[in-house]
Amino acid sequence: MKHNENKTLILGIGNYLMGDEGVGVHTALQLQELDLPDYVEVVDGGTGGFHLLEYFENHEHVILIDATLGGEQPGQIRLIKPRFAKDFPRAMSTHDIGLKDMVSALQWMEKMPDIRLFVVSIESIQQQGIEMTPKVKAVIPDLMHRVLQLAHEIEKDKISQGKLLELVIG
Repeated sequence: MKHNENKTLILGIGNYLMGDEGVGVHTALQLQELDLPDYVEVVDGGTGGFHLLEYFENHEHVILIDATLGGEQPGQIRLIKPRFAKDFPRAMSTHDIGLKDMVSALQWMEKMPDIRLFVVSIESIQQQGIEMTPKVKAVIPDLMHRVLQLAHEIEKDKISQGKLLELVIG
């Protein structure tokens, strides 16, 4: 699998078969249907796992999308810029391996990318079914917009830094 490390990775995490818990995957799949800018790569990360390490190692910038049981109103979107494993919300019981474990491994290997995490609050983990609750399903268009806006801002920053570097070196 060839990756372009110059692209910003958008990675949706969650279990598609467990209702709201799959909001990250549902969002990634809907993003893949769009005509996206060439500076992004969108991946359905499923329930996580160490197989995703390769994606983190091969991208300088990663935007994660995941559900959280934080007690906030269902459908609330928050953007977190985690720097350490402890900054991530606790793992959902359905994920094979939590994001905290993955981040710890990346830090240990000294391959930690710049990670931004969009979390969507959910009320509970439904046991089965791909249908999300109306409150969570309703925020996906706004979430997609915010994710793509952030990817655009990251790309603008990369271009600005590149031009600055040219001025300094050139």
